[in-house]
Amino acid sequence: MKRLGLLFVMAALAVVAGLFACSGGSTETLTVASETRQCYGVGIQECMLVKSAGDETWSFFYGNIEGFDYEPGYEYVLKVRKEEVKNPPQDASSVKYVLVRIVSKVEKTSEGLPAEI
Repeated sequence: MKRLGLLFVMAALAVVAGLFACSGGSTETLTVASETRQCYGVGIQECMLVKSAGDETWSFFYGNIEGFDYEPGYEYVLKVRKEEVKNPPQDASSVKYVLVRIVSKVEKTSEGLPAEI
């Protein structure tokens, strides 16, 4: 009987841990272009170009995606989690992006990219 009680407590803890893991922010699908561009952040930097689901134009992505290693020449579709950063530095984003999974990675040249600076 004690084993059954212990098993129940462990299962309950696993469920609670799973709920906390899932509540860490909202998820979003991003397409990452096969090339980067110089952009102006704190200074001139290299930015990935991204599109959110449903967007037609590329946007500069000034930060990084935790857990994602970008490789030029490939267009990616990523599932990412957006998490709030508590008390970010003045010149930093209040949102952190974390890779959930790579949906696709296709060797290609992305189309409709903005011109170089």
